[in-house]
Amino acid sequence: MKVAIQMDPIGAIDIAADSSFRIAEEAQSRGAELFYYTPDKLAFDEGRVTARGWPLTVRREKGNHFSLGEEATIDLATCDVVWLRQDPPFDMGYITTTHLLEAIKGKTLVVNDPFWVRNYPEKLLVLQFQDLTPPTTVARDLNTIRAFRARHGDMILKPLYGNGGAGVFKLTSGDRNLVSLHELFIGINNEPLIAQKFVPDVSNGDKRIILVDGEPVGAINRVPAEGETRSNMHVGGRPEKIGLTARDKEICDRIGPLLREKGQVFVGIDVIGDYLTEINVTSPTGIQELERFDGINVAGAIWDAIDGRLAK
Repeated sequence: MKVAIQMDPIGAIDIAADSSFRIAEEAQSRGAELFYYTPDKLAFDEGRVTARGWPLTVRREKGNHFSLGEEATIDLATCDVVWLRQDPPFDMGYITTTHLLEAIKGKTLVVNDPFWVRNYPEKLLVLQFQDLTPPTTVARDLNTIRAFRARHGDMILKPLYGNGGAGVFKLTSGDRNLVSLHELFIGINNEPLIAQKFVPDVSNGDKRIILVDGEPVGAINRVPAEGETRSNMHVGGRPEKIGLTARDKEICDRIGPLLREKGQVFVGIDVIGDYLTEINVTSPTGIQELERFDGINVAGAIWDAIDGRLAK
């Protein structure tokens, strides 16, 4: 199997936590030939979708975790699988890569399906499941956001296309910083903001549930650091072992068939208390933590699902 991985620079990754590394490691163990490139090396060239990058070998040695072969430009349609794995921000550069990769659909399996990655960004897909989510508004208009807070009290305000907990604020009903934060956000870009009613259960953790081809394989609990509202591991959240509740399974049963139908093979959803807050399809994380806690091969399950799709 020939596997190309579109991801951020591999030299800086943490091999004990990075999901892309684990996906590559598992593919290599199954005999796959790996090719690595960064998003800026992707091109549409006279009818071909090409990438300039390197044959890749990975190893679980800190500080010596990869080797590159001779730089080459390949036609991605000659690969069996292309992984779309760079991190957000989900900006026009990211969106453009989904358009380019969509051009090889039917020739190569792109994971996750780029058409639906583009149309189902994490904080927007949840709007299709309003009965599963806390009260939510997506707006750029300050008066709309003010009215939302007046109805629901404490809320979380964050960029619509942010990631890793960056720019996430908890605002109490009496907080006087809303106008200043709004000015800050609208000065950065032209995108709306997303506000959700604050769920106090976040103090007990923000659960990351991993779904493979629409089926839950397990979860980790991310507990905020002392004095923090955000539980993302990028900002100091602590991962803990946790199981799936009946409510978690109900949420997965509702969203799983849609994810499977739309080619979203590896997805990480966020659940706080009884509420679904995000459906992460762009570059989800959590594989390695779940494997350590539960003693399961999540990356293997992902590749089994991909083998099944290739067989079809």
